Amino acid sequence: MALKVAVQMDHVASISIKGDSTFALCLEAQNRGHQLFHYTPEQLSMRGGQVTARVEAMELREEEGNHFSLGPSEKVDLAAMDVVLLRQDPPFDMAYITSTHILERIHPKTLVVNNPASVRNAPEKIFVMEFADLMPETLITKDPEEVATFRAEFGEIVMKPLYGNGGAGVFHLRKDDRNLTSFMETFGVLFREPYIVQRYLDDVRKGDKRIILVDGEYAGAINRVPAETDTRSNMHVGGTATATELTARERDICKRIGPALKERGLLFVGIDVIGDYLTEINVTSPTGIREVKRFGGADIAALLWNAIEAKR
Repeated sequence: MALKVAVQMDHVASISIKGDSTFALCLEAQNRGHQLFHYTPEQLSMRGGQVTARVEAMELREEEGNHFSLGPSEKVDLAAMDVVLLRQDPPFDMAYITSTHILERIHPKTLVVNNPASVRNAPEKIFVMEFADLMPETLITKDPEEVATFRAEFGEIVMKPLYGNGGAGVFHLRKDDRNLTSFMETFGVLFREPYIVQRYLDDVRKGDKRIILVDGEYAGAINRVPAETDTRSNMHVGGTATATELTARERDICKRIGPALKERGLLFVGIDVIGDYLTEINVTSPTGIREVKRFGGADIAALLWNAIEAKR
């Protein structure tokens, strides 16, 4: 059965299709005969109990620079859609949170992927703390004394914004680094929220593994190796994707968290693992599926649409 699929995303003109997971998901939907409708978060509205968006019918092509066509804009009731893909990139700020409140009004009659209430209640760097025994030692605070005590205990630490994304604002501080106070002052100016501080893991030099789960089940993985001059492994800041297999420990991690993801309606999730440790659970706009397929792994877009269609 053909589905009507609205995609809430950053504008399709802004994406690079080679590594974009949203493009891969939409292309798979199109290939299955589903109708695609594009809109950005700013085009979402709610009046009374009705949730609407100004959408454009979308057609995609696997041609960089000529990858989409959009029809005329029209106002539609999103409750008339079968599926909404919630796919705009973070930051996970009040604008993002507001869109989850609005989309919650139409879910699950219209299936929103991922479940907007669960997205709102599971920010990547806080939700993961429910599995603290799988993580490196981690502190969430804005208290300078707590951060200083934490570094004194573990030596090398990583500091990052609690609601950041894509590796932005991630700093590696050594035991003898004299910049901690300055970093704390700078973070205090830039962010109202607490920060996340973790024990530095030497294994990051071997890679930060992105593992994809679909409806709570392992679907595929890639390893992201940081550049020699950087701590971060994110590919858009110079990390390199390589093929990988799961270790026994990583399979255990997937088995532990899978039921919690399924229970919350988090159909498409990317977790990050360094060495033996889970560091993040990404539920807002997970990426990596094109790289998994390029290295001979599963077609995760197809697996996700199998799961979505089963629920429709």
